[in-house]
Amino acid sequence: QEWQNPFATWDPQDFCNISEIVLPMDTYWSPPVFILERVSGQNPELNYMVLMHNGSFNSTRPFQVTLTCSLIILKFPFDTQMCNLSIASFLYPAVTDFVMKTRRTPAEIMKDSQSFFLTDGEWKFTNLSIIEYTEMLDDKGFSVVTYVISMERRPTLYILNLILPTCALYLLDMAVLFGPSSLEEKINFQIAIILGSSMLAVILNNSLPTSSNKPPIIGIH
Repeated sequence: QEWQNPFATWDPQDFCNISEIVLPMDTYWSPPVFILERVSGQNPELNYMVLMHNGSFNSTRPFQVTLTCSLIILKFPFDTQMCNLSIASFLYPAVTDFVMKTRRTPAEIMKDSQSFFLTDGEWKFTNLSIIEYTEMLDDKGFSVVTYVISMERRPTLYILNLILPTCALYLLDMAVLFGPSSLEEKINFQIAIILGSSMLAVILNNSLPTSSNKPPIIGIH
C-alpha cells in the first residue's frame, strides 16, 4: 500500500539528511481495507510502514488468507476456474474521502504472481485482470478493487487414474456383451463392471467439491 499524508513532511537537511524512517502502523493513519471474499486468514506480524520525507507512506505486509470461490466443474478435469479477490473499505465514501487505485498494470502483477508459483500443484495460474469500480451501499459509493484470478486444472493425473480406467471398463463391457460368452459369464462380468464403476465414482466424489451446482460430465455418463 502507498498513500500520501501532507501533514507528515520534513526537510532532510534539517535532520541530518534523514529522508525516510520506519514507524509502527498505529503511529499515523493507515487505509482500513479488508478482503470481501475472506473466510479466514493469518494476520501478518510485520506491522510497520516506511515514511518518506515528502509525506509518502509505504506498507508491505504479507497475508495468508482463505477465500470463497464459486466453482464450475462441468468440464472436469479440463475445467478453468475464475476467482475474485476484492479489496474494499466501507468506512470512507469513495467520492469525497477514499479512492483506491492500482499502482501496477495487470501484466506486471501477472509476471510477479507467476514467480511465486514455485511448485507444480493441481492448478495452473493462467491470467489475472483488475477491475476498479464503486460499490453503492446505503446511497453511498465505496471504492473497490477486484483481482480476477484465472486458473486451469492440470488433468494428467485424472486422465491416468480416472478417465482411462473408466473407458477401459466400458470397452471390456461392450466386448463381453457382444462376445460368444455364456449368459452366466456375462452376468458375473457385468457385476464386476458395476463394482469397478462404483469404486471410480467414490474416488471422483472424494476428489471434487460438493458446492458446485452441476456435476461433471464424467459423473453423468
